Amino acid sequence: GFASGPTLAMAARMGIPTLVQEQNSFPGLTNRWLAGKVDKICVAYSDMQRYFPAEKLIETGNPVRQDLDFQKGKEQARVDMQLQTDKKTILIFGGSLGAGTLNEAMKSAHDVLRKSDVQIIWQIGKYYEQTYMGCETAQLENISAMVFIDDMAKAYAAADLVVCRAGALTISEISLLGKPTILIPSPNVAEDHQTKNAKALTAVDAAMMIEDSKAGAVLIREAIDLVHDAEKLKALGGRIKTLSRPNATKDIVKVILNM
Repeated sequence: GFASGPTLAMAARMGIPTLVQEQNSFPGLTNRWLAGKVDKICVAYSDMQRYFPAEKLIETGNPVRQDLDFQKGKEQARVDMQLQTDKKTILIFGGSLGAGTLNEAMKSAHDVLRKSDVQIIWQIGKYYEQTYMGCETAQLENISAMVFIDDMAKAYAAADLVVCRAGALTISEISLLGKPTILIPSPNVAEDHQTKNAKALTAVDAAMMIEDSKAGAVLIREAIDLVHDAEKLKALGGRIKTLSRPNATKDIVKVILNM
């Protein structure tokens, strides 16, 4: 990150061993600047030699929280979240603050959702609480709207399909769990790196992607169609699972200790 750049550069100049970890498929400015200076570069995606010296690269994946696996299973997760156990379930979230595009897509699809046989866990986010928590869509019987999700492991377990942004750590989480996913990359991030993250998955058919500008018109209909396609869900879940790196934290620490 920007704040640690000068410190790492000075450490490298002083001969102190240095390592950076790049979470995204397209590296940030600071890590690109440091690439020629540091000793090791841990990455989460393959083909990163396009940006970094190949001899410094170690593909470790990204560290993720250790409590993501809800051992009690999908049915119990739905019971705990006061959802119906027999309905197709979509989890849609935009991070702790929320994502305006995802929220607006939900609100504008009110009639579609009202007639649908799916249920949706809709995390609105703190920033958008006043705008969307009181809207008609949030009051529908098949919509479980909330500002914040306290237990992501439970929410993931309850879902047949995940709809979310394409941040590096979110992708690492859904990969670890093998969750079929529709990614809507945020256009409001440095160097459009979320789109590059998403394309790294779509290139190997491990996720679906909808552009932010198109999401309002098509996202909810496409999500409802996909959640009813058992074969497609199974294929997406299986492929994204192969990209997971469950031992990322240990592997990164091992590299550090060896230095």
